[in-house]
This record gives sequence, C-alpha cells and structure tokens, in this order.
Amino acid sequence: MFKKVSKNSERLRRHARVRRKVTGTPECPRLNVFRSNSHIHVQVIDDVNGKTLVSCSSVALKLENGGNIEAAKVVGKKVAELALAANIDNVVFDRGGYVYHGRIQALADAAREAGLKF
Repeated sequence: MFKKVSKNSERLRRHARVRRKVTGTPECPRLNVFRSNSHIHVQVIDDVNGKTLVSCSSVALKLENGGNIEAAKVVGKKVAELALAANIDNVVFDRGGYVYHGRIQALADAAREAGLKF
C-alpha cells in the first residue's frame, strides 16, 4: 500500500529541491514566499550572511482578507518598494515549493511591475 503523505510535506520536498539551486547573495538576494490559507508572507534574504534584508506580509499591512489574490498583489508591490528603498533592485525568486499560479504569480507580477527584476 501507499503511505499517506500530507500536502505540506510534499511542498517541503519541492521547496528543498528548489533551494538546492536558488541561493541569495548580497548582490542578488532571494525573494522568499510563504503562503497560508489566511495570509501571505514575503522576505528578501541574503543567504551568504544569513540576514533578512526586507520583509512584508498581509499581517503587517493589516489587510482585511490576506489570503486572496488582491492581498498578494498589495504585498508584492509593498515588498518591491521596500527593497528598492534598501537599494535592492535585482532578486532571485523562491516560490517556496508552491505552484507558480494564483497568489504566488500575482505577488511576483506585482513585484515586477513595481520595479524588482527577476
């Protein structure tokens, strides 16, 4: 018989596979995304020094409904503004093991439109 595996453990396996190839440097940090049912969180991380340079979330922005596409667009735009203010204009995108559609795609598109390059 097959072993029952949770969705999150499968996502973590995919995330580990992505992280083998994607690392953030001081010149080109990693834009990491975490998505829950009710919120979305984003960090810009320098993996060489182990520092979070910029972070933003639907919780920090006090959005009424943080688990939808509109909230993801707002968070993506805000994190791009914060990154550009910190002189970060080029990042590498880490989708966190999530499929690139819906909220993840909306966040990435909004960050690109606001000026981040990846």
